Amino acid sequence: MDALILAATDDTPGIIFDPQSDNFEINHRSLPENAIDFYNPIFEWINNYFSSTPGKFALNVKLEYFNTASAKQIAKLLLLLEKFNARTKVIVNWYYKPEDKDMLASGIRFSKLIPIEFNFIEF
Repeated sequence: MDALILAATDDTPGIIFDPQSDNFEINHRSLPENAIDFYNPIFEWINNYFSSTPGKFALNVKLEYFNTASAKQIAKLLLLLEKFNARTKVIVNWYYKPEDKDMLASGIRFSKLIPIEFNFIEF
């Protein structure tokens, strides 16, 4: 399966979904003009990826900021991963800067809403 790699811009996150290296990462900032349009190819890629039943999937979330529209899409992404968690071990590594308590709080909220394993990591 081909990797999905999107370079970060001022308003959109960097996406690195590379099954060859087992690197699945969302980084930078997420405030695209149309969050639904931006995240739909990611959902499609994940559905295709999980059609082969991988043994594990660790998503590294290294966002500095995301807006409300992106929060809805991130929740949708996590719910999609939760669906696959029954047959594939899914882990979310939620990275935050020590001074960014809002980003940590956002990750904790997601972890309480979506029953998959979360790790909270300072970086």
